[in-house]
Amino acid sequence: MIFQDNIIKQYLKNVYFIAGTPCGGKTTVSRALAKKYNIPVYDIDERFPEHQAMSNPQSQPAMNKDFRDADEFFGRSVEEYKAWLLQNTREQLDFVLLDLMRMSKDQIVLCDCHLTLEQAAQVTDPGHVAFMLRKPVNLVDEYCNRPDHQGFSDFIHSATDFEKAKATCNETLLSLNAKYYEDVKASGYFYVDRADGLSVDETMALTAKHFGFDRLTQVEDEAASTDLSDTDKGLTVRRVGKDTPFAAEFLRFVENCSWTEVRDHIAGLIRGWEFTDWETMFAAVKDGKIVGMASLLKTDYYPLPEIFPWVSCVFVEKEYRGDRISGLLIDAANRYAKEQGFTKTYIPTEYTGLYERYGYTYVKDIVNYGGSTDRLYVKEL
Repeated sequence: MIFQDNIIKQYLKNVYFIAGTPCGGKTTVSRALAKKYNIPVYDIDERFPEHQAMSNPQSQPAMNKDFRDADEFFGRSVEEYKAWLLQNTREQLDFVLLDLMRMSKDQIVLCDCHLTLEQAAQVTDPGHVAFMLRKPVNLVDEYCNRPDHQGFSDFIHSATDFEKAKATCNETLLSLNAKYYEDVKASGYFYVDRADGLSVDETMALTAKHFGFDRLTQVEDEAASTDLSDTDKGLTVRRVGKDTPFAAEFLRFVENCSWTEVRDHIAGLIRGWEFTDWETMFAAVKDGKIVGMASLLKTDYYPLPEIFPWVSCVFVEKEYRGDRISGLLIDAANRYAKEQGFTKTYIPTEYTGLYERYGYTYVKDIVNYGGSTDRLYVKEL
């Protein structure tokens, strides 16, 4: 089945694409815009494991190609490596577009992605795409030095001949992006080149003006929002916003809560605000007092990076248990996850019969970083 471009554009009318070359600033700018205007970010690299799990070798051969190790991966010719990268992007794009159609139905969404000029013309209008560029020379060192690319850095450094692997990767990225870099600059599309020396704030302001975001209401200090409530019992669940008065109140609750085993860890996450993209915390408030919490995270206390998002940190103070507060917290996290485009969430627990009441189904036993075995549950949203 083939959809015409005008139909795709209509269904993606609330999506704004930030594309460009590696190390051009796509991720930095999209996150800065998301924070300023309270817009969710859809990162296609983060969604790859989910899409790969839904793919099959017949329809998506590049996405399902296995490599024995770094030597085999970087031992390919530049042309083989380049062709595989392009095919991977083409195969994943189908999953991406369907996700974005669902996620952007009732809200604006930023998409941090890889788009060719041809693909950009097919899926969106010029006013809905911005290209972040960096001349594609010696990209590997800068790419590996970023904390969010630690996995790639570890992988390429595991090659028997790191310098040769690095040279192959640099040459491939140059071959893939040199013409693209020049074509974007000559295309008439909006772009920002890192060579111009603009700051992140300056780049963000130009991009926001191009997208028309400067007409949107910016997120002020109080970014927390009411998600779910039970007015008969005086209960409200609020999403915690960064650097807000409510966040400070929430931190005090965590620091002094009775969950002594993990409160220091959670408090540290909040103090440093170590949440990225859509990750967030929720607080249950009863009669003006915080009495419980939950979170939606990319990772939990398990070596399972392919599984996300996790509903985690579900806790209610003992004297307030029995009022379905845990259920409200989980409902709020799931509704928020669905708004971000997710179709399921996961909860780990050592107990049987606890989360089944909230619609979760047992998947399998999993081993945490401490060596203990827990039960993994999933819920379709």
